[in-house]
Amino acid sequence: MPVRDWLLELTQEDRKAIGDDIRTAEFGWPIGMPLCRSIRGRKGLWEIRSNLSDGRIARVFFCAHEESMVLLHGFIKKSQKTPEKELDTAEKRMKGLS
Repeated sequence: MPVRDWLLELTQEDRKAIGDDIRTAEFGWPIGMPLCRSIRGRKGLWEIRSNLSDGRIARVFFCAHEESMVLLHGFIKKSQKTPEKELDTAEKRMKGLS
């Protein structure tokens, strides 16, 4: 599911928190932890780490493509470890840009 569609399914409060973090990453680039980090073993793939209400955590994966920030995939994290299927989805979309 594209990031825009995923965001529209969230509450307005969550969309605002994630949107603020995306803007900070986009206009403050390069930026590091705790907001952004590269994904080890996935060249060119980065994540934005958003803290939501009720202790929930959202992740938005992105890459740089032709001097633009491209949002690839977003999800609400349910465990400490990021599921491989979420990483694979983002990586597949990133490879589709070439």
